[in-house]
Amino acid sequence: MGTPIDVATHTRATAEPRSPRSRRDLTVLPKVHLHLHLIGSMRPRTLADLARRNGERLPAELSALTCRVGSPPTTYHGVTPTEADVRGFARFDAFYVAAKRQVRGVDDLARLVGELAADEAAAGSRWVEVTANPSLYHGRLGPDEAVLEALIDAGRQAHRATGVGVGWVVSADRRFPADAPSLAKLAARYACDGVVGFGLANDEAANPTTAFGPAFDIARDSGLLSVPHAGELTDATDIVGAVDRLGADRIGHGIRAITDARVLEQLVDRQVCLEVCPASNVALGAIDHLAEHPLPRLRAAGCAVTLAADDPLLFGSGLSDQYVIARRVFGLDDDELAEIARCGIRAAGCPPHVRDELLADVDDWLADVPAGAAA
Repeated sequence: MGTPIDVATHTRATAEPRSPRSRRDLTVLPKVHLHLHLIGSMRPRTLADLARRNGERLPAELSALTCRVGSPPTTYHGVTPTEADVRGFARFDAFYVAAKRQVRGVDDLARLVGELAADEAAAGSRWVEVTANPSLYHGRLGPDEAVLEALIDAGRQAHRATGVGVGWVVSADRRFPADAPSLAKLAARYACDGVVGFGLANDEAANPTTAFGPAFDIARDSGLLSVPHAGELTDATDIVGAVDRLGADRIGHGIRAITDARVLEQLVDRQVCLEVCPASNVALGAIDHLAEHPLPRLRAAGCAVTLAADDPLLFGSGLSDQYVIARRVFGLDDDELAEIARCGIRAAGCPPHVRDELLADVDDWLADVPAGAAA
C-alpha cells in the first residue's frame, strides 16, 4: 500500500498558509464527521491486537500499517497516503474484509466505537456519524438487530466518556440490492434511538443507485437522512440517481459532479451536501494527485462541501488531516475552512441544540485571533 508521508513535507511546495487568517489551530476547530466507516476507523494498533488474539496473519500490507503507529496511538495527524496507496476498489475491499474478519464479538465493536470517539475528540469533532452494516458480519455477532443495538449502546457509552455524540448510518451494500429493504426497515425501527441516516456503500459499479429506491423510500418515510455514496469511482449519472430517486440529503464523495454542469446546478439548487474525502480519493485512484482534486472547483460552483476521512485505517489520515490538506494544498484560509465546518454541521443528523452550539463555537474559533502559526 505504499508508505504514508508527512502532509507538511508533501504539500510545502504547493501552498503555504496565508497570513494570520490561516494560523488558527485546526485540531480545535469545532467539527462534525459525517463520512466514517466503522471498520475503517480502527486504530492500526487495535487491528494488530485483534489479529494477534485471533492467531491470524494479516496481509503484508495491513501488517505494515500496524507497524507505523506513533505515540499516542490515537493520532493519524500529519499523515496522508502516497499517490499509490490502494489504487483500485477491489484491492481496498480485500484489506477491509481482512480487517473486518478480526472483529469477533460485541466487545470488539464496543472497543472500536470507544476508540473512534476518543480519536474524534482529539480532532476537534463533537459529533460523528458512523456507517455500519450489521448484516456484513453474517450472523457471527448475533442477529442484525442485536448487532445494531450493541453499536447504539456503545455509542452512548462513548458519548459519556468523550463528549462526542455518535449517530449511526445503517448502510446497504451495492452488491446486494435485494437485502436493502430489510436493512432499511431495521434502520427505521431505530430512527429515534441512535440511527440518523440510511446509506449505500461498497463498489459503485456493482449496481446503480436507482436499484435501491424502495429501500430509501422506507428510510425516508421514517425520518432518516438519505446519505448514499455516489460519484466517486463512477460518473455523474450516479449522482443524478442518488438525488432524484434516493432523495439524497448528502452524498458520500460526489466528486464526479465537477464533470457535468447540470449536475452541479442540481446539487446547488437542492442544497445537497457533499462529504468529500481528499486523501481517500487519491488513495483509491479516483484522483491522481491532491493538487488536482476538484474540491475548490466544487465550492466555487456553490456546492455545499464538508470534509471527512472515510477510512483512516487504510488511508492513513484522520479528520484534522483533511483540513490540513485543504489549507496547505487547496490554499483555503480560516474563513473558508470555518464555512466547510459549518456546512457539515448544518447537514448533520445531530440534535438541534448540538447544531446551534457547534455553529456558535465555530464563530468563536474564527473570532479568536491567533498568536502564532499552527499546523
